[in-house]
Amino acid sequence: MAFTGWPAEALDFYEGLAADNSKPYWTANKATYDEKVHAPMVALLAELEPEFGAGKIFRPHRDVRFSADKSPYKTTIAATLEKGGYIQLSADGLACGRGMYWMASDQLVRYRRAVAEDRTGKELEGIIAAAARKKISITGHDQLKTAPRGYPRDHPRVDLLRNKGLVAWQDWPPAAWLGTRKAKDRVITFLHASGPLAEWLRVNVGDSLEAR
Repeated sequence: MAFTGWPAEALDFYEGLAADNSKPYWTANKATYDEKVHAPMVALLAELEPEFGAGKIFRPHRDVRFSADKSPYKTTIAATLEKGGYIQLSADGLACGRGMYWMASDQLVRYRRAVAEDRTGKELEGIIAAAARKKISITGHDQLKTAPRGYPRDHPRVDLLRNKGLVAWQDWPPAAWLGTRKAKDRVITFLHASGPLAEWLRVNVGDSLEAR
């Protein structure tokens, strides 16, 4: 099946789920989810796979074991790409992310060292500035309140040093293009534009070597 975008029924499904997050609603509207939400995501991932690797769709059920919110279903459909990338659809529209949402302790050591060093640190600042011109925000996830131990509080890139993760993000509110192949074009444009951040993280941070 070729990807032709997400129809309005996909957004209607999530609007309804937000109002009635229950098994009866899910069961009554399961066919809509399968055909209008899930199937287009499968088709999109298949078309992206040759360049960005295989995609994996997250399960729609929430893990409520340790949450005060016992709503059983996620109000988004989301997927990751093997070579880096995150795609999400909800009633609020389409969104994409790329980067390292969370870094292990050994990754943080390498990340902070690269941020503090002038050449690699300024390179990252340039990547962030270039992304902003394309309306892509690169922001830190889970920041420390102050500079990490061993780094001065007045370091010129202290805000970057405080990050425990670094992610490029772009979102688009619902519009007519979402129901067409233009949705794929926006995803690909984002993935290409966020490539410099992914490459900087690959070279300077890399995978964690810690036992998982």
